[in-house]
Amino acid sequence: MADALDTTSSAATPETAVYDPKPSLQYASAVGLQSAGIGALVSAVQNALGTHTSGAAGFLTRTGGTIGFFAAMGATFALTESVVANQRQVDDPLNGAAGGCAAGFLAGIRARSLPLAVASCAVLGTAIGTLDYNGKNIVPSKVESIEERRKRFFKQPRPTTSSELVPDAE
Repeated sequence: MADALDTTSSAATPETAVYDPKPSLQYASAVGLQSAGIGALVSAVQNALGTHTSGAAGFLTRTGGTIGFFAAMGATFALTESVVANQRQVDDPLNGAAGGCAAGFLAGIRARSLPLAVASCAVLGTAIGTLDYNGKNIVPSKVESIEERRKRFFKQPRPTTSSELVPDAE
């Protein structure tokens, strides 16, 4: 009788994925340091290509702000992405879009332009959200060979049957 009163069934409850919270500060500091490394590379290239009398010290004195800016953008992106993911408890492309928007807004604020900040937010947020939506790959994961592309592009001959091969003798 208890089975007849039981209204819960295992088929009625869909399995939900369990969200794993991200360590926000650890992720932000790691991405910030990686971005600072990229900023150091860009600063070195700027220093090498520019004409000045600072010498090698110009890497830090003249174009060193690039290092801090890249680090700030990377840390802002990572912190925003992980905080949004932890608040929503969902790991999807909207988290990356929010992080990209925050990093783009920071780039516009550095240029001291609110319209540029809003536009950078929209562009960078859209670009990173799209990249995350595509599975974090720019190129397709299944790369087909030249022969496979050729077979797919050109028409394939119809298969012939045995009745078509032997003409009727009338």
